[in-house]
Amino acid sequence: MKKTNTHEHSQNQLPLPHMYHPSHDLSGIHWITVEQAFEMVLSHAKVLESEVKPIDSALGQTLAEDLLSPINIPPMANTAMDGYAVRWADVAGASAKSHKHLKVSGLLVAGGRPDKRVLPGESIRIMTGAPIPPGADTIIPFEDTDEESRKVNEKQIKEISILKVFAKGACVRPAGEDITAGQKVLSKGTVLSAADIGVLASVGKSSVRVVRRPSVAIISTGDELVEPGTKLGVSQIYNSNSHAIAAAVRLAGGEPVILGIARDNAASLNQKVDQALKHDMLLTSAGVSHGDYDIVQDTLNKRGKVDLYSVRMRPAKPMALGVLKRAGKAIGLLHLGLPGNPVSSLVAFEQFGRPALLKMQGKQPSARPTVEAILDNDITNHDKRRVFARVTVYKKNGQYRAKLTGSQGSNLLTSVARANGLAVCPEDVSVLKAGQIATVQMISWNEEVF
Repeated sequence: MKKTNTHEHSQNQLPLPHMYHPSHDLSGIHWITVEQAFEMVLSHAKVLESEVKPIDSALGQTLAEDLLSPINIPPMANTAMDGYAVRWADVAGASAKSHKHLKVSGLLVAGGRPDKRVLPGESIRIMTGAPIPPGADTIIPFEDTDEESRKVNEKQIKEISILKVFAKGACVRPAGEDITAGQKVLSKGTVLSAADIGVLASVGKSSVRVVRRPSVAIISTGDELVEPGTKLGVSQIYNSNSHAIAAAVRLAGGEPVILGIARDNAASLNQKVDQALKHDMLLTSAGVSHGDYDIVQDTLNKRGKVDLYSVRMRPAKPMALGVLKRAGKAIGLLHLGLPGNPVSSLVAFEQFGRPALLKMQGKQPSARPTVEAILDNDITNHDKRRVFARVTVYKKNGQYRAKLTGSQGSNLLTSVARANGLAVCPEDVSVLKAGQIATVQMISWNEEVF
């Protein structure tokens, strides 16, 4: 089945949040759609400046300028095969019944200097990658000569018989066959792959100008949190969010910096935010609902402008979004506040944080690729929100199928760990029945899926 991309947007400036008119409930909460949240986050994300990186450190980064080759590739005509460099006129008509006999006047290896001309009636033994010697215009592979029998009977091959001939120019790689000097070999905006790194090296580039990776500060909030590796106290839980989000940031091309846990008071949160101001994005988890101890908005609004939203999605309804002021800098720090439940935190990052990081790197800020899959289980929509159900996609009888990974509570982190996709139930559908087709965002691919 065809894979598609959803939520594709250009990297141009998008409308700012105040241009939207979200609905409000009686508590004053801003209700917005998934699409509005997506565009609001992207409207704050700016493409970062470029930097020069060694090519071995630039994999996955976006090329910040067109790359022109200063040389031909290959730089000189060379042989594609081990064999004999000959003049085609000397071997034309050779066959198993009518051999052509040539004198062997030398040996040429890759990296060798072609200082002998191939004269009429002569040949030069040549190894793959070696430059074509002057006078020669064709390569005859070893297997189309009688070299094997001559090796047995003679210590040094002084003559060779050609048993077969190809067209003139056979097995010769012309200079500039792949790249010519002055040619644009990679365009600005290219996300560098392993092959692209090879191209850079082949034209002599040891470094390259790319859009730099965003540095992302990560703070988890909550009095109940402790770091993994310490002993749990009464009513405490381990801080899984920071580490899961840091891994997701790294997969999205960012450079995560975990700043630790902010307690449920303004002083602790401000101390952590002070450390975050030198980075490009701040991700917080928890503290973005409307409870008595959800202090993120009140605290951060004194340092910039942060709004709370309720996104019409399940999981990951609460979200904070805004910009924090930074002394001496014209551009503020982008802040995305994620929910506290671990599943909600990851799903919100997938939908909004990851695209923002892609845009900051000069990449297409699109959501994950999708497939259409037949459901093995019902997906129920209780309250007219878009449901992102954790599923395992697999292939059966040539069709994609999707199976729920278990209970779908937003606290059940293993339900994400077992999933390779998020099956989408639209807001206006109360239930997607088993056997129906659902659109599934593929958060990872594996061999079993194909």
